[in-house]
Amino acid sequence: MSGVLVDTSVWIAYFRGDEQERVAVDALAYLISGDEAVVNDVILTELVPFMSIRGEHDCINALTALHSPKLDIDWNGLRALQEACLRAGINKVGIPDLIIVQQAIALDMPIFSLDRHFPLISGCTDLQLWPPAARTKRKAKTIKGENK
Repeated sequence: MSGVLVDTSVWIAYFRGDEQERVAVDALAYLISGDEAVVNDVILTELVPFMSIRGEHDCINALTALHSPKLDIDWNGLRALQEACLRAGINKVGIPDLIIVQQAIALDMPIFSLDRHFPLISGCTDLQLWPPAARTKRKAKTIKGENK
């Protein structure tokens, strides 16, 4: 499967037209124009209720029209992922973000996010980031037991 899983933080910057995040906004526009922006039910659930309250139905329709792979949560794997993060000193990562990471790894799909913990997580797992230069190397064991 091709595409880039676009996290909530990037969508918020995009819909706000956030000038401080102009590079991210332009990058997302590039992904959208190339039909490569992907969402999932976690990301939609974080965005759609607020948009609905604000009457932003065109934005909701655009988001829900994007490719959205079905979530297949492996709860044992999710616990192992959380443990790998904790062992690497990466704390306070919510379950929704861990589900997003798990899906991205399972689909071999990079994540595009403005959140600081995703680059940290990529240093101790097989998570890929978009753009690729966003990856942070950390000396930590991966959930597969390899050092990166």
